[in-house]
Amino acid sequence: MQAFVTGGSGYLGRNLVDALVARGDAVRALARSAPSADAVRSRGATAVDGDLGDEAAMCEAMRGCDVVYHCAAQVGGGPRDESVWFRVNVGGTDAVIRAAERAGVPRLVHVSTEAVLAGGGPLRMVDETQPYPRRHIRPYGITKAIAEQHVVAASSDRLATVVVRPRFVWGRDDSTLLPRFVEGARRGQLAWFDGGRYRTSTTHVANAAAGLIAAAERGRGGEIYFVTDGEPVVFRDFITAMLATQDVAAPTRSVPLPLVRGVASLLAGWATLTRARAEPLLTPAALALVGHEMTMSDAKARRELGYRPVVSVEEGLAELRARHRGDATLGSPVPQPPRSLRSPR
Repeated sequence: MQAFVTGGSGYLGRNLVDALVARGDAVRALARSAPSADAVRSRGATAVDGDLGDEAAMCEAMRGCDVVYHCAAQVGGGPRDESVWFRVNVGGTDAVIRAAERAGVPRLVHVSTEAVLAGGGPLRMVDETQPYPRRHIRPYGITKAIAEQHVVAASSDRLATVVVRPRFVWGRDDSTLLPRFVEGARRGQLAWFDGGRYRTSTTHVANAAAGLIAAAERGRGGEIYFVTDGEPVVFRDFITAMLATQDVAAPTRSVPLPLVRGVASLLAGWATLTRARAEPLLTPAALALVGHEMTMSDAKARRELGYRPVVSVEEGLAELRARHRGDATLGSPVPQPPRSLRSPR
């Protein structure tokens, strides 16, 4: 197949490129800088100069492609950058849709997130029928929610559009979550919210890529699919196990969630008042995603896409440990995780 990928140098994007190249697909990846272009070329993709604002360049590069994978998104930033969130996550997605339509691409797969459902409270084994909250946690959640609505609405006989929502992407080559947890733990800045013994769904990056490919091959136009690692895990045990793969001790202290929410609101208010360029270390949005149970069912993806995780939580942790210690022998027997890591039924 011929595939066009946005965000190909990002964490999920580059792992998707790896998976596509490994199965023999020809990949063109949008690159807005020389380092991004070098990154996608090193993984066997053809770099396409441009960004989400360059609709003409995307359209030209998409011609002849069987599928577009839209992985690019604005994830970080502060209150001063709110217009950037809307320009990239909403405007950029609209540009990708228009370019795919003009180029005659038959399928588009859009990477979304469980954050579109985050309204501040826990989510317990929700599926794709879960409605959007009355109030989104801004700005990431609201812009991604608008973007995925535009993607769903754009589905037609000429362009089938599919949305995939992985939850808590982690694993090899992690340049997002794991480095932040490791740095926080080493600096003594981490603490568990209400003990951290609530459940969470996770998605190894290889499983997220597998879900995107399954959606490209078998997803129904205008549909949304959750993909996860399967059975949820206990948040505290999972983060402890991830940190242990990097030889970092997990925190032992715990703070009450209501107190943390108050502090996060104050910090967010001050950041908005001062129009800070960077987000505070603690935000209501972060708490909405990791401060209580966030579990999703991927039954629809398994049923309709034939989706199955290709890497288990145990294998993913073993891979992180081996890579940290410089062990290239990743095909050795995978150790079983401590029983506490497995989610209580």
